[in-house]
Amino acid sequence: MRMLLALLALSSARPSAGADSHWCYEIQAEASNYTCLGPGKWGGSCQKDRQSPINIVTAKAEVDEKLGRFFFSGYDKKQKWTVQNNGHSVMVLLGNEASISGGGLPARYQATQLHLHWSKWLDEGSEHSLDGERFAMEVHIVHEKEKGTSRNVKEAQDPGDEIAVLAFLVEAGPQVNEGFRPLVEALSNIPKPETNTMMAESSLLDLLPKEDKLKHYFRYLGSLTTPACDEEVVWTVFQEPIQLHREQILAFSQKLFYDKDQKLNMAENVRPKQRRGQRTVFKSGAPRQPLPWALPALLGPTLAWLLASLLR
Repeated sequence: MRMLLALLALSSARPSAGADSHWCYEIQAEASNYTCLGPGKWGGSCQKDRQSPINIVTAKAEVDEKLGRFFFSGYDKKQKWTVQNNGHSVMVLLGNEASISGGGLPARYQATQLHLHWSKWLDEGSEHSLDGERFAMEVHIVHEKEKGTSRNVKEAQDPGDEIAVLAFLVEAGPQVNEGFRPLVEALSNIPKPETNTMMAESSLLDLLPKEDKLKHYFRYLGSLTTPACDEEVVWTVFQEPIQLHREQILAFSQKLFYDKDQKLNMAENVRPKQRRGQRTVFKSGAPRQPLPWALPALLGPTLAWLLASLLR
């Protein structure tokens, strides 16, 4: 009996397995004396070799002519979404009303959620970087492959492209971004983790750069940037950044907290850069080359001659 009581006392004194294995960002691990696991100790697939995010060296990205324009379905639909502080980021639940196709993707993908990464510093908040340059924030729109929409059986069975993430880098601009106003205003209602609110009516297109700016992007295969870091993501990182006013950017780290006591501001929720390894980064098809300067001069007289011939 005494032995049983001693074992019970010992087990109750130990932290639970869930507490031991709970993942967090480095800023949390440092603040909580390592009661949670920072990025260097994440489990699952997080220590494998096809991980995200990465630094994209733009000059070394290979042009892929198949990476054409995207087709956005439901992105223009105005909706009132649920927004939540999930303890790691702010997440917008998109309700399966929007989808994407084209863009060199093997199937149609349905949008499930949107979340962001950021920092208190305007050059350290993005997960991906371009030529070593990081941005103030990064927006991820997460999509899941729709069953039965793959182009062929091989692609349908490929486990490495179950998720398609559209990543948008965010920089500070001179004006308030009206498209982001509903989301920024909702932050005041969800300061603590595990809290939800409703966002004022908005659409996904309200949040993004103009559609003609979305032709230029980078593509590579990687992973989720949070545990279990599953290596099943087709990444699209757009070259054109979103611009938010500085105060809109800082609102995320000022109004949101990692803890229910509201002692640790939610910031630096960024996974460190991962090795690219042998992976190839592609970029969308090169723009059409302008006509040589002499060619229009030659075409003018030729067209005039043809027109005169037709009128005879």
